[in-house]
This record gives sequence, structure tokens and C-alpha cells, in this order.
Amino acid sequence: MPYELFVALRYLRAKRKSAFISIITFISTLGVALGVMALIIVLAVMTGFEEDLKEKILGTNAHIVVLNGGGPMDDYRGAMAKLKAVPGVVAATPFIYSQVMLSSGKNVSGVVLRGMEPASDLRVTNFQKSVVQGSVAGLRPGGSPDGPEPGIIIGKELARNLNLSVGEKVSVISPLGTLTPLGMIPRMKPFRVVGVFNTGMYEYDSTLAYVELAQAQAFLSLGDGVTGIQLRVADVYQTGGISKEINRTLGYPYYSRDWMQMNKNILFALKTEKMVMFIILTLIVLVAAFGIASTLFMVVMEKSKDIAILKSMGGTGTSIMKIFVLEGVVIGVIGTFFGVLFGLLVALNLESIVTVVQNLTGFQLFSKDVYYLDHFPSRVIPGDVALISITAVLISFAATLYPSWQASRLPPAQALRYE
Repeated sequence: MPYELFVALRYLRAKRKSAFISIITFISTLGVALGVMALIIVLAVMTGFEEDLKEKILGTNAHIVVLNGGGPMDDYRGAMAKLKAVPGVVAATPFIYSQVMLSSGKNVSGVVLRGMEPASDLRVTNFQKSVVQGSVAGLRPGGSPDGPEPGIIIGKELARNLNLSVGEKVSVISPLGTLTPLGMIPRMKPFRVVGVFNTGMYEYDSTLAYVELAQAQAFLSLGDGVTGIQLRVADVYQTGGISKEINRTLGYPYYSRDWMQMNKNILFALKTEKMVMFIILTLIVLVAAFGIASTLFMVVMEKSKDIAILKSMGGTGTSIMKIFVLEGVVIGVIGTFFGVLFGLLVALNLESIVTVVQNLTGFQLFSKDVYYLDHFPSRVIPGDVALISITAVLISFAATLYPSWQASRLPPAQALRYE
């Protein structure tokens, strides 16, 4: 063991007369540990929320949407054949998108009507997994045992707003109606609710309604046309390059948009918030670093005699500096170790801890009706833990440089003059 490290470890074990320095050392170590623990827990929770949100977005929407800038896509089958040949594309399904109104009794609500092919949509989105009442099979002609009307699946919040349940009828009204001598007459058709879905996002659950593709084509008078094509790709984080390849393959007037482009505002907000929280919580470690620096200054003042003796015995300024740098780094490493240990214990068991606290206190941290959370998301990324650990140790190291440099410049004669 190098003698610098040996002396640094001896200085950490303070004598009785140095009890105050020992307390400051403990507080500095605790500050580093608390800062690292807070960083790990907060970043794990924010990453969990981000992943949960992405899962909900991708559960309802496709990875890439291909549209026709000139209107409905008539030859969509030929376009689908070309799209399936693009590298990275796994599956494709046509869809129809139109704004309509739903009317039930005295309740009316504006919604987005989406026509879908249940068989192919199953391979592209996870929408069918979010159906909590009824079944997607009811969308097929004759699929509803309650009546001859075609089926429709609506969101949980939309069903609540319109006071509807599975088996009841609802009227779908399109503002793009039929032109008559008396003017434009809105198109209206009765549907029967065959299912209710719950994605966990209020925007989707309150504004979306699904019908079978052929029914949407007939109701909107699209013939054999569709609004666009939804695609599923092998890697959701490579959609940008695949979109460019799709645009080159199909050409004008077709264009594609990936899920990141369609949700860039909320994804950017989450990323920015995570970065800001990392910077803010790093200040806790910086405060602890000031404690480390204060500890070293006091140790230098107390050990000035020892420093002078070491220099008289041949110790160089570099060796003296190493002693106090190692002492501060050891404090930082110990604090980082315990911060990582307890941070991981909390982050990996956060849902259980929150459940226990809620059961004991009766206080609901997040209301399911407001935040749409059926669990408390937390995900630990090894890269984040490594970054936090390295940052904490580097800050601790930086805090040791000035007091260590001051110790290395201490003249032996001045230190021993009054001894």
C-alpha cells in the first residue's frame, strides 16, 4: 500500500480531540450519499414515467403513418406491398381517420372516427389489448348479438361522457353530408357499442372511436379508399431513417411521419425535465463537496505539524497533495457507494414502498382518476447509475484540489516554529 493512502486512511480515523472534524467528515459523506440516492431514485421514476408514456402512445398508434397529401389513398394495396418490402418494416394495415360527432340521447360529443382492419391491425398496434369490455370481434358484420347495427368501440371516458355501455346504440353524424336542394344534410348512421377500451391516456379515451374499415368507407363514401397506412417496424428508435426510405420509395404525393414526430412536444418536455432534474439534484452533491473541502481545510490546519515532519523526512509536495486528495476521494467514494446501494434498493422496490405507505397512511400519492396510473413506474438504467456515480466521485475529487494544494505548499520551518 502506498504510504500516501495509508496516511490518508489514518487521518479519516479521527482522534478524540478531533471529534468535530470527524462529525464534519460524516456529514460530508452523508451529503454525497443522499445526493446520489436522490439522483438515482428521481431519474428512475422519470425514466419509468417516460417509458410508460411511450408504451401508451405506441399501444394506440403505429410506429409510422403513411399519408397521401392529395386526399384519400385509393391504391392502398399496391402501396402496402411496396411498404412491406422496405427494410425494417414488419407489418402494415390501412386505416381511416375522420372527425365526426356521436349522439346518444341528449349527449353529443365530437370524436375522431377511425376505421380499422381487426386482423391486420393486431400485427401493427396494441390497441386490441386495451379493450377492457366487449371484443374487437364485434366490429365484424353480424358480430354483435344485440342487433343488426354495425359495431363501434369507444373509449372509457367517452363512454362515461355519453352515458353508454356495451350493447347500447349510438348515432354517428358526419358534417360532410349529402348535398340536396335544401342544402347540405349531415350524414347519420346508427351503430351499436360492442366494446370499450382504456389506454390510460385521457386524450385517447375521450376522443377516439373505432369501427370496421368497410363500415367507415361506406359511411364516409370513400369507396375503396383509405386515409393512410399504419406501419410497425422492428426498432422503434430507427423510425427516422425508415421514414426517409419510405418517402424515397413511394415518392410524391405520399409522405410518412413517425411516432416521435407526432409526439415530439411531449417527448421533448420529458427529456428536458429529466435533464433539469439531474442538474438540480447534482447541487446536493455540490453542497456535500463543500463539506469535503471544509473537512480537508480543517485537517490541514490540524495536521500542519505532521505535514512538516513528512516534508523534513523527504516527502515531496506532490506526496502531501496526494494524501489529502486521497482522503477526499475516499469520502466521496464511500458516500457514492452507500448512495448507490440505498438508491437502488428504493428505486427497484419503489412500487411496493409506495403501496405500503399508502396502506399505512391512507393517503393516495397519485389518484388513478387524475393521473391514469395503475402502478408507480420506476426503471433503473445502468448507464444513468454509472453517470451519477462518476459525477459524484469527480465532484468529490474536484473539491479536494485546492485544500490539498494548500497543504503541499506549507513550509516545514513555519509549521515547526512554535512546536
